[in-house]
Amino acid sequence: MVFSSLIFLYLFLPVCLLCYGLSPSITGKNIVLTIFSLIFYAWGEPVYILLLLASVLVNYLLGLGIGAARQKPKTGKFLLIVSLLFNIGLLLLFKYSAFLAVNLNRIPGVSLPVPHLTLPIGISFYTFQILSYIIDLYWEKVDVQRNPLHFLLYISMFPQLIAGPIVRYSTIENEIRTRKINLTDFSDGLTRLIVGLAKKVIIANHLSVIVDAFFGGGEISVAGAWYTTAVYAMQIYFDFSGYSDMAIGMGLMFGFHFDENFRHPFLCRDISEFWQRWHISLGTFFRDYLLYVPIFGKRRKYGGLFLVWFCTGFWHGASWNFIIWGLYFGMFIWIEQLIGKKRIRAIPLPVRHIYSKLVILVGFGIFYFEDLGKLLHYFRDLIGLNGNRLFDEVTALSVQNNLFLLLAAVICCFPLMDGLKKLSMKTPAAGRAVECVRVVSNAVLLAVSSILLVDATNNPFLYFRF
Repeated sequence: MVFSSLIFLYLFLPVCLLCYGLSPSITGKNIVLTIFSLIFYAWGEPVYILLLLASVLVNYLLGLGIGAARQKPKTGKFLLIVSLLFNIGLLLLFKYSAFLAVNLNRIPGVSLPVPHLTLPIGISFYTFQILSYIIDLYWEKVDVQRNPLHFLLYISMFPQLIAGPIVRYSTIENEIRTRKINLTDFSDGLTRLIVGLAKKVIIANHLSVIVDAFFGGGEISVAGAWYTTAVYAMQIYFDFSGYSDMAIGMGLMFGFHFDENFRHPFLCRDISEFWQRWHISLGTFFRDYLLYVPIFGKRRKYGGLFLVWFCTGFWHGASWNFIIWGLYFGMFIWIEQLIGKKRIRAIPLPVRHIYSKLVILVGFGIFYFEDLGKLLHYFRDLIGLNGNRLFDEVTALSVQNNLFLLLAAVICCFPLMDGLKKLSMKTPAAGRAVECVRVVSNAVLLAVSSILLVDATNNPFLYFRF
């Protein structure tokens, strides 16, 4: 089951909200939300729900042990290591075992069996949530969660279960125990849900048609390669930020306040700023738990930086292009750190924007092509080394036929919602006008999205596979 499906929007979510609203106590609401979350996960992964429950049980018990061992540092460290080995081991087994076996088999004399395991949906996300809880608990940044229902709810909560954002336990620790659901939060959450749905269904799904047509094979001009890369970058953005909007919106509707995961990343002026705006929950996870690991000695700053970007790339998929993609961005962040913030700010703003967008676009090209042969061919396409033309009629025709979609995508990369909020706060009349616009636009976006979903054939969120 996906958020952008009619059965979710018009059956699962309304029934869940009804049962949730009828539950008089927080305990009852938590039980309802947990049951529906498990149904949601079992809908797509009926077998791997057992893996999810096993992970929750093991880490709940390890958390109790770490909490009880705060006066026994060696015991606490041992339990932390057990948790790390267990959780990272499961991730390696299901997500990376085939990749590792294939690459080790290239060594002369090595012949390992290549496992063919189905990747459990959301394992990358809920594993990192578990790790954030366990590590923060060991660092005594959070209190031990003794209620198994609360811990199960934290890990399995369906709005963020299968594609993030990665929600820290500290973010919702208090709201699991006690929270108030008010009309303002519910209304804001509903708007966020509908906007996220529209991002996915109206924009991302239609951009994907352009990408598939150009990157699906055949010759492509230099202009076509850059055009398609830009379209793919926006497709990824609207697909994943749309999911995050829907998750954050539903969180508000249930009384939870998740952190933002995207802050208009294409407005960045350098690569460091881009990653402060893009997939924020993943970037802050690696920053807080991996950046300054003590294995690099005096050079741990840059050693940690490249370790973070290796892991960031590898987290996205068991393929060399993702590792290259991560190290590629790590290299530019390293260069920017060597130059220094003051010198970078002295560079004219238009130059900084052009530089950052070129780097980002090439990065998305690396992200797209998992086949390294096709990736090399793509690089040659970008600069015309494949004998391809500079311009072609097919690209011009695609721009012409999709002009309104492309303009809408570019415009929606800007903070339109923030502008409306600021306008609504100026005067009571402006507030009423903005509210009317919001109600009408919500109705239109929901209606259009629902109509498009009736015949949708390409609808899964891209980040489900990560």
